[in-house]
Parts: sequence; structure tokens; C-alpha cells
Amino acid sequence: MKTHAAYVLHQYDWSESSLIIDLFTRDLGRVVVAAKGAKRPYSQLRPVLLPFQRLNVGLGKPPKHEEASDIQNLRGAEWAGPAAVLRGHALFSGFYLNELLLKLLARHDPHPRLFDAYAQTLAAVAGPDDQRAQAALRAFELTLLQQIGLLPDLALVSHTQETVDPAARYALQPEAGVLEAPDGPFAGGHLIGLQAALEHGSLPALQQACAVPLGPLRGALRALLHYHLGTPQLRTRQVMLDVQKLVDSARAPR
Repeated sequence: MKTHAAYVLHQYDWSESSLIIDLFTRDLGRVVVAAKGAKRPYSQLRPVLLPFQRLNVGLGKPPKHEEASDIQNLRGAEWAGPAAVLRGHALFSGFYLNELLLKLLARHDPHPRLFDAYAQTLAAVAGPDDQRAQAALRAFELTLLQQIGLLPDLALVSHTQETVDPAARYALQPEAGVLEAPDGPFAGGHLIGLQAALEHGSLPALQQACAVPLGPLRGALRALLHYHLGTPQLRTRQVMLDVQKLVDSARAPR
């Protein structure tokens, strides 16, 4: 049986004993599978189907009476390496990545480079360096937007297609793309560096390029993502903000 490298993005109950699972696979893209019997105490699938754990999965075709459905049967799953251990803010970051993939990736649209970026980003956000984790998240957002065709060329002014001037200032707006702005948050040289790293395909180089304009890049990419998602707030981010409010309230002097 052929296997596919995969991560669990989301799962929900299908019956008393089974699950429907959204998988992100390297060579098939995002696929939805039925894991029959996975909730049973003795199921071999139960301890394996965890988020942020790289898996090798075997998939079967839908039963004949369900051929019109794009839900495949999960034939098997096994661990394919150590899992990224995400705790605290890193755990929210992991679920944030999953939410982006669920909402922006079409089913059965493979993106091997994005799959590899996802795996590397999980490892980065699991580490103790918050600056590195934030740069890794921005690099993943850029890679995702580029791979699905929603990111303008950062080295060109969008409405004129003229090359960005390294010494000038620019803004990145959801409706207009890259535009020259005297008080813009980005130096042209930074945008050129980001585009060069994207085209080179090296995620570490892209993460390093993201670390320079980290604050402005976070705001610009958040606006761009919300624009294409059609929502002002992602569920994961709202949960994180709510939890932070509870923590701040508990720490406040009484």
C-alpha cells in the first residue's frame, strides 16, 4: 500500500466509533478521510492521529455507494518522526497554522514546498526564541500566500510593475499591493530581500529576511490574510486573546 507524508489539521466525530479527519499531505494536498473505528479504545489509529505529528498514511477509495464523495477511507497511519512539542503560545501558533491551511487551501491541490515549510515552521515555533518564532510565522504566511497565488511580487510596484527602489519607502495593502508611500513601513531594500528569499525557496533565508521588518510585516500580512479570508478575525487568534485577557485579569492586583 502506497503511503503519503501527512499532518492532521482537524478532526471531528463521525459516529460513536469513527472520525472525519482533514489531512495536509505532501503529494496530494489537503484531503478529508474517514477513520473508521479510530475512537475505539483498542484502535491502533487512536494514539497516532494527533496534530503536529508527522505521519505516513495509507488511503483507500470511497465505497462504491459513496463514489460521488471526495472523502477517502484511511487505511492506516503510523508515526514518521518525532513530533514538535508545542506548549503555551507555541500551541496557539500551531493551531493558527492549521486554521490558515484549512481556510485557504483548496482540497486536492498539492503544494510540496508549503508542506515542507509547515514542518520547519512547527519546529521553529516550538523553540524558546520568540523572535525566531515570530519570524518563522511571517515566513510561513508569505510562503502560503505566494504558493496559492495571493501575494504580489514584492520587488515590483503593483500598479506600474516598476522595480522597487531600495532607498524608497513602500506600503503593502490588500487592495493595491505594493505601492510607494513616503511614510510607508517598508524600505524598498527589505521588500526586495523578501522577494529574493521567496524566489530562492530557502525557508531559513526567508525567516532571516522577515526578522528585519518584523512589526510592520506582521500588520501588513494580517490585513492581507483577513482580506482574502473575508473575515476580520481568525478563531485561533480570538481564543488566544481571550486566554491572555484571563491571564492578565488573574495577575492584576486586587
